[in-house]
Amino acid sequence: MRTDRFGGPALSLFRMVIGLLFLCHGLASLFGVLGGNRGSGEPIPLGQWPGWWAALIQGLCGLLVFVGLFARPAALLASGSMAYAYFMVHQPEALLPLSNHGELAVLFCWSFFLVAVLGPGNWALDTLLRQRTADAVEFGADDRRSVPA
Repeated sequence: MRTDRFGGPALSLFRMVIGLLFLCHGLASLFGVLGGNRGSGEPIPLGQWPGWWAALIQGLCGLLVFVGLFARPAALLASGSMAYAYFMVHQPEALLPLSNHGELAVLFCWSFFLVAVLGPGNWALDTLLRQRTADAVEFGADDRRSVPA
């Protein structure tokens, strides 16, 4: 029995949960839904720097990571945005995440970094598209060999 047989599905579930949470965070800030911007119920004004742009990154990257489409680059961008959020917003308030309320930024940063490094797992659109492309190439190669000369 292989001990790593749950690795791909577990990574996929991890990716989906993190992506969904990030998507919800972005939607809350962009549209004032799900509790809105920091619980105020108000969306961030359109184009406001940096909050609206951060929320846009959260929404788009969260969606892409959730479905597993362009998951690695989206996760890398999401990780970087959370590193920026931590060091520019939270860290100046205090050194440690527990003191500066930056735990969520740190957790998202390292979670997305993990997805960027390890990939989306078995259950991802990237994986499905890669398999279909490989099957199409393989089918085309078999087709050519079976044609009489």
